[in-house]
Amino acid sequence: MTDKNFGAPSTGVERPAPRKRPSLLAWIAGPVVILGLAGGFWLVGGRYVDTDNAYVQADRVVIAPQIAGRVVEVAVRENQAVRAGDLLFRLDAAPLEIAVARAEAQLASVRSMLDGARNGYRGAAADLRKAEAELAHAARQLERLRDLRARGLIAQQALDDAANAHATARATRDADAAALAKAENLLGGLPESANEGLPGYRLAQAQLAQARLDLDHAVLRAPVDGVIGKQGLQVGEFLAVGQAAMPLVATGHPWVDANFKETDLTHVTVGQPATIEVDTYPGRHWKARVASISPASGAEFSVLPAQNATGNWVKIVQRIAVRLELEDEPGAPVLRPGMSAEVTIDTGAGNARYARLFGRRSDPQAFALGAH
Repeated sequence: MTDKNFGAPSTGVERPAPRKRPSLLAWIAGPVVILGLAGGFWLVGGRYVDTDNAYVQADRVVIAPQIAGRVVEVAVRENQAVRAGDLLFRLDAAPLEIAVARAEAQLASVRSMLDGARNGYRGAAADLRKAEAELAHAARQLERLRDLRARGLIAQQALDDAANAHATARATRDADAAALAKAENLLGGLPESANEGLPGYRLAQAQLAQARLDLDHAVLRAPVDGVIGKQGLQVGEFLAVGQAAMPLVATGHPWVDANFKETDLTHVTVGQPATIEVDTYPGRHWKARVASISPASGAEFSVLPAQNATGNWVKIVQRIAVRLELEDEPGAPVLRPGMSAEVTIDTGAGNARYARLFGRRSDPQAFALGAH
């Protein structure tokens, strides 16, 4: 049997097709393309800075009594939502009501005392006027009798009696003047003033106001809208002044604290836009803006700051907190304090590497200005 095409005998076995040798152009173009893509990504990079060291934060209030007392009612439970002004718990008000009654009685007593002192002042003033009139009369009588004695018209005994009467009138006038001064002192030196202008009365009023304020503090209410945190307050428990009773997490506007490496903040400034993704809601993004930048690293605010002047010093890149305010988004999922988040800040097109390489460098003091 011969091959129809070539006229040669067929062996029955097909020869393998010759293997194509890779062209030199492919060997060169492949790495060039890869390097070009990598270089392109590198050139457009530098505009965005990101970190996963970020957490949702919100205002938190520790509810604590301003007076000491025994708990008689707990009106909320753990994880309960409350509105501002809602009752949280009550303290025993009986001792405080007694203190209010005592202060009211004290104020009434001071008022009566001042009224009596004012009447006493008026009586002392009248007695002094009478004593001064009698002293003036005794002085005139003494002068007349001295003239008559000088002319020998009266006995010495009459002159001595007149002198004694004059001395007695003077002593009475001095005693009445002292009584008037005492009555004036009881009125704080202001005998014609109303009770509300006298120190003793104002002191009694302040004591009554303090007693009533303490009574009001026996009822503790929510200062803001929020949710009660973990608490185990029980009826019958005694609370001291300032003792933490329960936490309240405000349901107001939350924010995110992101702890960036110091080397990432070169071009970060206040007001730059940011994108936030919370681990609890993957794929859901929140828009935000840089609200403020901490004036110091987190290590500076620690209880035991690092001693970088020691001989075993090792350089560690520090973290600086950046606060990001979330934009209002109706219908957005609830964010709870402590949730982990990932933050990406857009520092602007001018901070991309290609822009900096071609002379459009941003302000080198951007970070320093942003911290203020």
